[in-house]
Amino acid sequence: MAGSDEQAIYDVAIIGAGPAGLTAAMYCARAGLSTALIESISPGGQLAQAEHLENYPGFTASNSGYELSEIMHEQAEHFGAQTIYDEVTDVDLASDPKVLTMAYGTSRAHAVIVATGARPAKLGLAHEDELKGSGVSYCATCDGNFFKGKDVCIVGGGDTAAADAIYLSRICSSIRIFVRRDELRATAIYHEKLKKLPNVEIVWNTVVKQLVEADGAVTGVKVQDVKTQDERIIPLSAVFVAIGTTPNTEFLDGKLHLDQTGHILTDEMMRTNVPGVFAAGDVRTKALRQVTTGVGDGANAADAAADYLLQLQG
Repeated sequence: MAGSDEQAIYDVAIIGAGPAGLTAAMYCARAGLSTALIESISPGGQLAQAEHLENYPGFTASNSGYELSEIMHEQAEHFGAQTIYDEVTDVDLASDPKVLTMAYGTSRAHAVIVATGARPAKLGLAHEDELKGSGVSYCATCDGNFFKGKDVCIVGGGDTAAADAIYLSRICSSIRIFVRRDELRATAIYHEKLKKLPNVEIVWNTVVKQLVEADGAVTGVKVQDVKTQDERIIPLSAVFVAIGTTPNTEFLDGKLHLDQTGHILTDEMMRTNVPGVFAAGDVRTKALRQVTTGVGDGANAADAAADYLLQLQG
């Protein structure tokens, strides 16, 4: 569905079609609620970029995140959820129905679930934006093949960084992982896998201070040892950034309570400070951000939204 029906008033409008939003849409539609699922690009969010899923129950390493995203989307639409491909740019959450302003129209709903997820965090270095696509990447599975046989680096020490290194080890000549601390935050299973890769080197206690470029492309990085403060330049062709995410909450313009990192504050049933507005997935404050926790958030948000609508009718 390319645009919205501006005359319709949905029971629930869900902003974002990642794992949390897709689950919420399926639960809401299956409960008989008229449900709009609003997505600016394509279903799946960050999940769709995952080459393999090893820690989602029932999915083996042979299954991709894109495949799971497609299955979840089909399931939500099967129960009656309507997908609107558009971007929400502003919201009026104080009224009933609540109004979502989009690039190509508006949608109205009695309850809203915000499941806009997060985007990769940036290093904050000079020329980082200009070099995106020319040696700076935030998605190894998207851009790795452009650097086949090249020397590259990964910045980060979590699960994403480790998974990126494993993926790139099959494509690139050598991979350095720059880790700010003297240990990986990644799950233990990744530690053993990385040790077995002959072309992967972990460089501890090291931060990237500068992107080195020539003719509009990355040619290396200047790194610093955080203990000795020594700096050196390492020639390479690409920098894959895996240092976490930034929540997509700018469009809310302060209309929901956020924590200091910009994530939406909720209770355990995904309720925000505004009645009838819920948040689910990576966009909300929580300790663990995984596909499984997003799915759980979506189910809880849908249940809470259904309860709110029941009270509204009574």
